[in-house]
Amino acid sequence: MERKAGRFGVKTLVMVAVVFLVAGIAVTARFDITEKTGAQNFWKESSPKEEAAFGPRAFVDLSKRLMPTVVNISTTQVVKEKPLVPFPEFKTPFDEFFGDEFFKPFGGEGHEREFKRQSLGSGFIINKDGYILTNYHVIENATEIIVTLSGHKKKEYKAKVVGKDQMLDVALVKIDDEGDLPVVALGDSDALEIGGWVMAIGNPFGLGGTVTAGIVSQKGRVIGAGPYDNFIQTDASINPGNSGGPLFNLKGEVVGINTAIIAGGQGIGFAVPVNMVKDILVELKEKGKTTRGWIGVTIQEVTSDIASSFGLKEPKGALVSSVVAGDPAEKAGIKAGDIIMEFDGKAIDELGDLPRTVAATAPGKNVEVRVIRDGKEAVLKLKVGKKKDGEEEKAVEEEAGEPAAGEKLGIFVKDLTPEVAERMGIETTEGVLVHSVKRDSPAYDAGIRRGDIIGEINRRPVRNVKEYGAEMKTAAKKDVVLFLVKRGAGTLYVTVKIK
Repeated sequence: MERKAGRFGVKTLVMVAVVFLVAGIAVTARFDITEKTGAQNFWKESSPKEEAAFGPRAFVDLSKRLMPTVVNISTTQVVKEKPLVPFPEFKTPFDEFFGDEFFKPFGGEGHEREFKRQSLGSGFIINKDGYILTNYHVIENATEIIVTLSGHKKKEYKAKVVGKDQMLDVALVKIDDEGDLPVVALGDSDALEIGGWVMAIGNPFGLGGTVTAGIVSQKGRVIGAGPYDNFIQTDASINPGNSGGPLFNLKGEVVGINTAIIAGGQGIGFAVPVNMVKDILVELKEKGKTTRGWIGVTIQEVTSDIASSFGLKEPKGALVSSVVAGDPAEKAGIKAGDIIMEFDGKAIDELGDLPRTVAATAPGKNVEVRVIRDGKEAVLKLKVGKKKDGEEEKAVEEEAGEPAAGEKLGIFVKDLTPEVAERMGIETTEGVLVHSVKRDSPAYDAGIRRGDIIGEINRRPVRNVKEYGAEMKTAAKKDVVLFLVKRGAGTLYVTVKIK
């Protein structure tokens, strides 16, 4: 079973609420073992002294040593599906007379059918007591999980799910075995170098014990799978059934969990870095799930145009487009328009760095956040909280509108009346409502759409059409106009180039 990278798509405007819990964990070594106590003995790591395999038999020797640590995973899932009705709106007198139960055996409208589906995946043993790492999507909705050991024994076990994390696509399962199971070592995925050799072992298409090799094609790949995208890209052959299997370096350490492919692509596979998995392993074992941190902001990419508008020399950091009232970011003094450059001592160079960095910070921890505000640097104190359920976006109803200033950019706006604000589910009436946007206009190309609410122009507040017109006259003298746009439950900054 393999997840496809294109399933969710890569979004142009990313607004992401962050983020993720970790426990600080020390570990033991795989070959030159240093003993720890308690939960820190959950897995093993190689000693830094361990040398990588080298020479024509490198992959041969690694395969012999590592094959017993890799397992095949087969699952049985119960899938519910509604039958396809070609004309659901068509009713007959018999429907009312006989009722739904009469048509149920024939797959009548609205009745779900259940059927069992078999899926295949891979995993690897990280603890001699039978703990196995795999992907969440391998065991998702499984009613039965069968683990088969590699090698000549081919022993089968019924496994139970100990913990799972859908956002990171990781699951921890356990089998009961009286013997001393072979255990794999977890390496340092941060130390991987582009071009370095890696090897995968798994169960592609049900062909257990398949070994493939390649190189690290790239690191930090964002493929649209979720807010914590940070994949290792490899050209080692990854196929359906490899999901959950290990990606090894030449020291025989697991550096990633093979997770996704690009449909129709060849030599392009993706693995979750093992360092991200280590951060949550003990919590998965002890609590069965992870508790993610939350600071209460939505953020967006700092493009070259935005960097120029904010007076930055280069496009770095994460731009805060909105702050949730009452949440940690607001309490710390973070405001919309701040650019977060550093969180808890870690640099935020790109948009994706912030979710991952906050993901490595336990809720309740006090941290420092360095921001750029109005061209000046500020350091704020913040206490990380726990994530709450997000709000749903509300649809915008049609409203008639009149042309206003800004037609050069292709924007037509109108005042945001209390009636319109109520229908849109927003509390404020400040700002102007974008009634329409001309196609092939600078505003349309920049991403502004009908139903957006413009609250600022070039960092100056706009409360009505009159103020909008005045600010647009000034903004028209520049090459780029910076808008603060409210869309649904979130806000974002949009730069529009004046042609």
